[in-house]
Amino acid sequence: MTDLTVRVRMARVEGAQLVHLVDDFRELVGANRDVEDPAIGRLIPDPYPEDEDSARAFRDATRDDLLDRRALDADIVRTALAGMRGDLGDMPRDEAFAEHDLDIPLSDVDAWMRTLTALRLVIAERLGIQNDDDHDPDDPRYGVYDWLGYRLELTVEAADRLL
Repeated sequence: MTDLTVRVRMARVEGAQLVHLVDDFRELVGANRDVEDPAIGRLIPDPYPEDEDSARAFRDATRDDLLDRRALDADIVRTALAGMRGDLGDMPRDEAFAEHDLDIPLSDVDAWMRTLTALRLVIAERLGIQNDDDHDPDDPRYGVYDWLGYRLELTVEAADRLL
């Protein structure tokens, strides 16, 4: 039996940008994480919003395992993108922007979706996005947030076609 793969199309320049974002994310959730960083807080669900003591106990009990899993997920994405990276400075523009097939093993798709979602959560925290109305179309940083949503949607659609 062959392993099923989800195929997404991505330009090298997109892959290089995603590698950069994943590397930054990996550093955020890595061993030297700052648990007081609001972006870290945004990655950890709060099942007890009305009970601060229970919420703190839950965060303390689950935070490290959850962030370690997020780091492993990011490593899976980073490994899959290794072939997309290259020296874009020396690459002709048409080659940098040409789309290539990126095959993601079905077993890694959840890690991809969790990582893309986590990246969006971190960026949302940094930009102060709490709902759909918190969006400045003139600020290019929001373009990264939107692009990650687009990449997440394409990944979900590709996985749905396979299943």
